[in-house]
Amino acid sequence: MDVFDLKEIFTASMVLFAVIDIIGNIPLIISLREKVGHIQSGKASLIATLIMISFLFVGEEILNLIGIDVNSFAVAGSIVIFFLAIEMILGISLYKDDVPETASIVPLAFPMIAGAGTMTSLLSLRAEYDVYNIIVAIILNIIIVYIILKSSRKIQILLGKQGISIIRKVFGIVLLAIAVKLFASNIGKIV
Repeated sequence: MDVFDLKEIFTASMVLFAVIDIIGNIPLIISLREKVGHIQSGKASLIATLIMISFLFVGEEILNLIGIDVNSFAVAGSIVIFFLAIEMILGISLYKDDVPETASIVPLAFPMIAGAGTMTSLLSLRAEYDVYNIIVAIILNIIIVYIILKSSRKIQILLGKQGISIIRKVFGIVLLAIAVKLFASNIGKIV
């Protein structure tokens, strides 16, 4: 039996890409860079990877400690992902975070890259997919995140506000569909 499944890797990668929403966060990244100067793209990417992979392995144990099964968390996660998708599609902000004074590991690695939505998605994905495929998806996403962090100014100039808005809405619709699928496939498994 092959451990790596390209379909699972692709789907998990798309879920994480949509939840991390690094393209949609370009304006925030640009704003942070302008306010505090240099952003440590490599350090932020590495820390975010460590946070996500650690949570992938210990997140379920933490849930078990407080008496919550993965399927219940996946249903709750699907609801969070649903609201993230609504934010992306409608261009509204249901959750507002203050802009930090420094653009170090804290605003980039956590919570922008490895935030609550990402953590929820990881455990939701773990309920359905092989851990190795999710790790590959995390690494693929972090490579994309790193490239975008490094070239955010160029991307902003290339796409413009309209382009970024369109991409954000498209990924919002994909995320909405994923939220519905996660909800439907886990709601029946809750004991």
